[in-house]
Amino acid sequence: MALAGLFSKTRSDEKGSPPPGLEVAPAELSSEEGVVDQEDSDDLHRGMKPRQLNMMAIAGAIGTGLIIGTGTTLKFGPASLLIGYVLMGLVVYIVMVALGEMGAWLPHKKSFSGYATRFIDPAMGFATGWNYFFKYVIVLPNNLTATGIILQYWLPNINVSVWIAVFGVAIILLNLIHVRFFGEAEFWMSLIKALVILMLILICFIVALGGGPNGVRTGFYFWEKPGAFAQYSTTVGGKTTVIQGDVGRFLGVWACVVQATFAYLGTELVGVAFGETPNPRKNVPRAVNQTLLRIVFFYVAGVLVLGMAVPYNSPELIAATKQRTSGLASPFTVAARISGINKLADAVNGLLLVFTISAANSDIYLASRTVWAMGKDGQAPHLMQRTNKRGVPIPAVALSSVFIALGFMNATKSAATVFGYFVSLVTVFGALNWVAVLVSYLAMIRAMKVQGIDRKVMPYRNILLPWGAYFALVMTAIVIIFNGYAAFIPRFQVDKFITSYIGIPVFIINVLWWKIFKKTKRVRPEEMDLQTGRRSW
Repeated sequence: MALAGLFSKTRSDEKGSPPPGLEVAPAELSSEEGVVDQEDSDDLHRGMKPRQLNMMAIAGAIGTGLIIGTGTTLKFGPASLLIGYVLMGLVVYIVMVALGEMGAWLPHKKSFSGYATRFIDPAMGFATGWNYFFKYVIVLPNNLTATGIILQYWLPNINVSVWIAVFGVAIILLNLIHVRFFGEAEFWMSLIKALVILMLILICFIVALGGGPNGVRTGFYFWEKPGAFAQYSTTVGGKTTVIQGDVGRFLGVWACVVQATFAYLGTELVGVAFGETPNPRKNVPRAVNQTLLRIVFFYVAGVLVLGMAVPYNSPELIAATKQRTSGLASPFTVAARISGINKLADAVNGLLLVFTISAANSDIYLASRTVWAMGKDGQAPHLMQRTNKRGVPIPAVALSSVFIALGFMNATKSAATVFGYFVSLVTVFGALNWVAVLVSYLAMIRAMKVQGIDRKVMPYRNILLPWGAYFALVMTAIVIIFNGYAAFIPRFQVDKFITSYIGIPVFIINVLWWKIFKKTKRVRPEEMDLQTGRRSW
């Protein structure tokens, strides 16, 4: 105890001191730093290995958005697609380094909602936590449905519901054992995903350089003919509308920005795992830096070589965007087929299983840890904070797993349509979570200045911060506000408008309801707790 008390003292070069009446908890330091983590018996365990965290940072959140979703926006031109992914890649990187600075200096196990509660207002933490929880329990059955659709490529006579049940049970069991087994499963699935993406990028690059069976070297030819930017087009009610001129090209770029935003959602997965990672001071910065490698080498490089290998007006590309979730829907498969490689669709289809199963596995993990953190803060039923002796939050995993049953709605067309609305509805919640992370970070930085704590005392600092956080916050807010642009083209469409924007009032209502119900107050900078869990060395 004396040793723990010794290491919980602040450094001599820090000017700040705890607010009056605040008890400073002993710092959590790993044995590598000379101090042992103090874990409650009824708590999450730091059982995630550094290599597992690093691999999750590199490829953990890569889903079908890159392999399949890019096909729907490549039709707006290769330059539009590249601009969208570079711009939002910068935003998501800033979000991650902001999260990394908080996680390395003031690590805790309460995920993003914990930082919002601690730095902004408990009502903000409540809204952030529940929105994040519902986002993942809704996309969970959707990812399992996608798994069933992929398997129907080979086994068309087996109902999708069968595969939802089979893989649903498998991922529940995986989440009920020790976190190191979840981390190990995610490590290998993430490794496979990284290798698949690299394979597809290399195929497109080789094809663009003339290495395909047809021997045609395209290079950047498709950036000239048919061009780098395409007019915006949309089909409503069987009628296609094209917006001409500069406005049409701008809308094409904006469509790519919005699609890139939702493709990047989930990158913050590694931030949830910080709470179960030993030695956050060392491993959090390393994991955060890995996200830059993923953005550059997977997303940006991926869309760049796609634009080199596939013209945006390709009939094969247009046909692929009408396919269901399968290898045939991937623009990478289109690139191979155009060059004369005809069997890639089967391989991609099989490898897509890893993407959808990994996504579903992560969905339960993210949802359960989020509701566990809210239980700790009194923002969810007390039962949710219970863990077993292995540090697994059993009630939280059980609650998250119940939502798998929503996948059976896809068995009928009418129910599938309704469920599709739910999926569209919660996607904006992910962007709102970025806002919560950035606002929490800026609130922490402001409190540090008020309390006289120099940013130099933080174990991890990024050159883009703190000013980059303002840019990322404004950009994310713009995307949230204008993500429903398609609801107004060519005419107002109520269903698209509602699914694009209803998440915003839901978030605001959650904030106001908890604030009124619990009479919470905004955390003042001079009263903010910048000591509990602080890592001193």
